[in-house]
Amino acid sequence: MSKDVIEVRGAEEHNLKDIDVEIPREELTVVTGLSGSGKSSLAFETVYAEGQRRYIESLSAYARNFLGQMDKPQVENVEGLSPAISIDQKNAANNPRSTVGTVTELHDYLRLLYARVGVPHCPECGREVGEQSAQTMVDRVLELPEGTRVKVCAPVVRDQKGAFEDLFDEMLAEGYARVEVDGEPYDLSLDDPDLDENYDHTVDVVVDRVTVSTDARSRITDSVETALDEGDGLLKVIVPDPPAGAGEDLGGARARSVGDLSDEADPNADDAETDNDRLVVEFSEQLACTHCHVDISEIETRSFSFNSPYGACPECEGIGSTKEVSEDLVVQDTSKALKHVFEPWSYNRTYYSRQLNNVAEHFDVSLSTPFEDLDPDIRRQFLYGTDDRVHFQWTTKNGTREKTERFEGVIPNLERRYVETDSDRARDHIENYMATTTCPECEGTRLKSESRAVLVDGTPITAVNEMSIGDCLAHFEEMEDNLDERQTTIAEEILKEIRARLGFMCEVGLDYLTLDREAATLSGGESQRIRLATQIGSGLVGVLYVLDEPSIGLHQRDNDRLLNTLEELRDLGNTLLVVEHDTETMRRADTIIDMGPGPGKRGGEVVVSGTVADVKATDDSVTGDYLAGERAIPVPDERREPNRGEGSDGASGDSGAESREPDGHLTIRGARQHNLKDLDVDLPLGSFTAITGVSGSGKSTLMHDVLYKALAREMHGNTDVEPGDHDAIEGVAAVETVRLIDQSPIGRTPRSNPATYTNVFDHIRELFAETSLAKQRGYDQGRFSFNVKGGRCEECGGQGTVTIEMNFLSDVEVPCEECGGDRYNRETLDVTYKDATIADVLEMTVAEAHEFFEGHSQIRRRLKLLKDVGLGYMRLGQPSTTLSGGEAQRVKLAEELGKKDAGETLYLLDEPTTGLHPHDERKLIDVLHRLTDDGNTVVVIEHELDLVKNADHIVDLGPEGGEHGGQLVAEGTPEEVARTDDSYTGQYLRDLLPDVDLEGPRGDRVVTADADGEQVADTDSEGEQATGTGDD
Repeated sequence: MSKDVIEVRGAEEHNLKDIDVEIPREELTVVTGLSGSGKSSLAFETVYAEGQRRYIESLSAYARNFLGQMDKPQVENVEGLSPAISIDQKNAANNPRSTVGTVTELHDYLRLLYARVGVPHCPECGREVGEQSAQTMVDRVLELPEGTRVKVCAPVVRDQKGAFEDLFDEMLAEGYARVEVDGEPYDLSLDDPDLDENYDHTVDVVVDRVTVSTDARSRITDSVETALDEGDGLLKVIVPDPPAGAGEDLGGARARSVGDLSDEADPNADDAETDNDRLVVEFSEQLACTHCHVDISEIETRSFSFNSPYGACPECEGIGSTKEVSEDLVVQDTSKALKHVFEPWSYNRTYYSRQLNNVAEHFDVSLSTPFEDLDPDIRRQFLYGTDDRVHFQWTTKNGTREKTERFEGVIPNLERRYVETDSDRARDHIENYMATTTCPECEGTRLKSESRAVLVDGTPITAVNEMSIGDCLAHFEEMEDNLDERQTTIAEEILKEIRARLGFMCEVGLDYLTLDREAATLSGGESQRIRLATQIGSGLVGVLYVLDEPSIGLHQRDNDRLLNTLEELRDLGNTLLVVEHDTETMRRADTIIDMGPGPGKRGGEVVVSGTVADVKATDDSVTGDYLAGERAIPVPDERREPNRGEGSDGASGDSGAESREPDGHLTIRGARQHNLKDLDVDLPLGSFTAITGVSGSGKSTLMHDVLYKALAREMHGNTDVEPGDHDAIEGVAAVETVRLIDQSPIGRTPRSNPATYTNVFDHIRELFAETSLAKQRGYDQGRFSFNVKGGRCEECGGQGTVTIEMNFLSDVEVPCEECGGDRYNRETLDVTYKDATIADVLEMTVAEAHEFFEGHSQIRRRLKLLKDVGLGYMRLGQPSTTLSGGEAQRVKLAEELGKKDAGETLYLLDEPTTGLHPHDERKLIDVLHRLTDDGNTVVVIEHELDLVKNADHIVDLGPEGGEHGGQLVAEGTPEEVARTDDSYTGQYLRDLLPDVDLEGPRGDRVVTADADGEQVADTDSEGEQATGTGDD
């Protein structure tokens, strides 16, 4: 075996057909092929799994007991393996405490930086505070000019009521004759101060009066230590006649003047100590603000962790948000009568009707009065409680009862019951009327006030967390110049690590993310790129990295930057194995392994393995055809043109892109959620619209947070969603319903599968129940369900497998001995249709089942829809837990297509091309056009240019991500957007649109295709065929 390759022999995992393949070391290898052709089976289930298994097997049995163990993949041998690291599309974390800062470990470095060089300030007044030793205080005093007179005092009473006669006697007994009370000097040996015990007073004991000189160091030291002892760690130094600059000399970097305390003294007094120009400075041995009397706990790294009680905001416990009863959810329709306006309170229930009756009588208003017609103050008292006591009177079976008390208010009643109830049902009911709001105590920053008041270079850690990664990098690049010598020495290595990690994240196109962004809100692609940036930062060499479609969710501009990063990782001496459909990634790969030739059982073979040129030259490679331009996704001949007129009556009865005109617009007004800059966006009804823009430009915010949530609440009464900040959605009357088809799982258990989700399994079970043997035995369709008792195998509960615990080895799932993995008992499997059992049908692919059920239109129609969205390779019984996000989304799309709608539905899709080969992508585009032609409106978020060029209308956001995005850069047809110089999307579209005579950033005009996808080659100036191949 050559040391230059990873050699795989006899791989048979899933649909792989005993294949042999060589993966060059220290190169970028792309594994591609049609959806379901075996790419992930080779890259993840074979190569990566074997690498992980061997590593774990090398550990002790004790360690394996904690780590678990991976099953050996079905492969004869893999030689030349390096340590393997998988970077897939799974979300980083679903924990609301996880942020971009925590998952990248940047927050750990920030905590260390702020704990070591941070300067604490008072959270109340903002003054700098700090702990100082007695020796430091003496040094500060000795920094005053020689000959300066000072008083060394011990603060013994601070803003307390009393006459303090006993204290004065005690001080005099201890030998302290001089005190200052409220800034006025007294000699206790002559007379006690006459204080009003009803007012606050401040008392300072004068420990010593001394003139500053080098010979007085010993005396000043003794006096300072004595004062600290008497003042419980506090010292006050008073300079009656301060020389110029004395405040800076005495205060230094920590202590602060508390201001002139002699204002209340007699301005005509002869004693110079009461002169208005005197200086008073306080010192503390502890972290404390001597002005506000606020003690601050010791600054540690945990002080800046919102996952620790030492750093977390006590109000929200480090979450950054709280749940509160929302007035808008309690009163959703102010036009309703008073008796029915409060959603959580049913007037039919005696307690609520009694409360409302008596309070309405108190205010002399009718219960039938619309809530909006009531006086605002009366509305407030119904919601939040009455100002005055209310006389309540009601009748029971024992007679009339009455009492007089304040009415609690609907909202306080809900809040109290939410806290006090032990009933989950009651709590769930109240939660329907609660909204998540930013914590009022920490304003969403998650940290307690003391931690927020620690500054480095004048900036708190919370402000750093709120910065985008790009801005954060600029901040830390300038910081070192602003630190003093001591801080620079301590922070040098920390800053180097912080800057490196921020730089890597910018390289992979994540400069728009903020460090306080919740990890659960990241897309799979963003999570993957975060882990990729972490790996680049680790600087490992000789590692095998296996990546799953890193281009997902990336704009073409950001994808180019990502590819540069992958090449950088390769050049460090690592091997990259990337599962990918993106043609630009393939063009820049060193080697391409094309799997196929078809999906599912027709795949699992290596069609070609070699360079880009080798793949293009292979006749049997569908991928090669698309790379060479022999096949292409065509640009539509005509687009649906928006009806610019007002009050459109709709489209004509004919369907098809050439004849239909959209029916007006759905308009979003004043969208301001997250980074959106008060946007007004028009979405043509009856059209196919693509929302585009670089990563972080605001696409998901616009579609998910503003458009979908607003329509879900307005049209479907969904109070569980909180729409993003906007002014209005206009044109809603023209939409019958809204459906969001996202990439969330179609089921949470292995019992859910594509057949059950699309309801095709119901028709299949009906068909089996109609067979002669089933009728003879009295079996109904329930007999053929593996989810209920009767027909299923009870040994495995219809799962088909049983789990065997192996202690320190990984648990093993083996086929059930009773049913052999078929899920059903023998009696059920006696029933066959066309010689196939119900278990056999579940093992069929969608394409095989479509042929098998010839003559059954209900079944074939639903199966054809699954084929149409590119899922012909998928097994009918494939557990939903094994589906990718893109596959789950397309199953949902097929299910939607199966519904008999009359049109006027708004379909919202988020990156529907995820995981699709260009050949399958074309089928998906046809489906989206079919939906639009049926009178529906389709809006997709998408980066894949082949889909974008097929849209009727583009809304392009940007120009950048994060705070530099959220603007409408361009809108119109793909051709109009392509001619917009400021649009990154438009620039990359130029190479794909024959009617746009401009060159894109990659400078590779591709061949176009006719309506059938056959090549219609462009020609260059020499008349030769231009293939747009890129670098061969």
